Amino acid sequence: MTSPVPASLGLSPAEVTTVLEAAAMAPSVHNSQPWRFRVLPDRIELHADLTRRLPATDPGDKELRLACGAALTNLRIALEALGIRPLVTLLPRNAGPDALATVRHGGQVAPSYRIADLRRAIPSRHTNRKPFRDIPVMPAQLSQLVRAALTERSWLHPITDPAQRSRLHAMVTRAHQIQLSSVEFRAELEHWTGHGGERRDGVPARSAGPMPEPQDRWVLRDFSGGQARDRLPGKDFEREPLIAVVCSYYEGLLAELHAGQAMQRVLLTATTLGLSASFIAQPIEVPECRKQLRHLLGAGITPQTILRIGHGSPVAPTPRRPVAELLIDAERMLPGGNP
Repeated sequence: MTSPVPASLGLSPAEVTTVLEAAAMAPSVHNSQPWRFRVLPDRIELHADLTRRLPATDPGDKELRLACGAALTNLRIALEALGIRPLVTLLPRNAGPDALATVRHGGQVAPSYRIADLRRAIPSRHTNRKPFRDIPVMPAQLSQLVRAALTERSWLHPITDPAQRSRLHAMVTRAHQIQLSSVEFRAELEHWTGHGGERRDGVPARSAGPMPEPQDRWVLRDFSGGQARDRLPGKDFEREPLIAVVCSYYEGLLAELHAGQAMQRVLLTATTLGLSASFIAQPIEVPECRKQLRHLLGAGITPQTILRIGHGSPVAPTPRRPVAELLIDAERMLPGGNP
């Protein structure tokens, strides 16, 4: 049977399929998976799939581009693990209005132990909305996470000062309240979350985590779709996890793609360290709170996403669409545009 995935970059169709499967394991808001790939003999293009926009949650598509940046990190690591140095062009011209990156063959490379570790972490990394154990993230571990962000031209800013954490928590709560007051937001959340596992996208109820309780300071969003869930008696969400903000040094599309790549390298590095993570997206998604967050962090950096990091228990993976559904048919691609 002929593979729907063509050969590319000197790789067989089966190898290209594994690379795209790795790319598609990236996180995205509500597991919307807003990416597509165009595979040609000399390159693999990453395109935004705007049919999977979340206009109520992410009206400016910032988080969509972060997710695509995360997919790009996975793609790069998967290629390097196969001995190919990825040569990446961001926001390529003449590849269509939704093209975010083009990856070409940049020569042979011997995969490092670090790349091998990150490649193994790709299928193991899952957003963990469950309680974390009351074990602190060690300074040496945090240093590795910060270095991971720096590798991708971004900054990981831990929020450790009690006064700053208090202000940030107030922003999270305020943004959460603003979003829940929106009929459109609630409808969007209900559409994408809490399903029974029959879909290949969205957040199934099994991955939603326990119901947030009043004392669970940093986990407010309910992904269950209104379904009843156990509360895990005696095991509340940790009150003071590591909270860190992935930041860029400037604003714009390019900064968001860099930050998305940094976000994923941080998450994969956390996985190699035995750590879990989830997202605190509300202050990023609500403009007035995002402005306050930027002021809190100070001049020179732009907040792109907030991570909650700690020692978690195993969680089930969210589903992924098959690679065949992610492909852009190269033969039907209009010159300079989309299919």
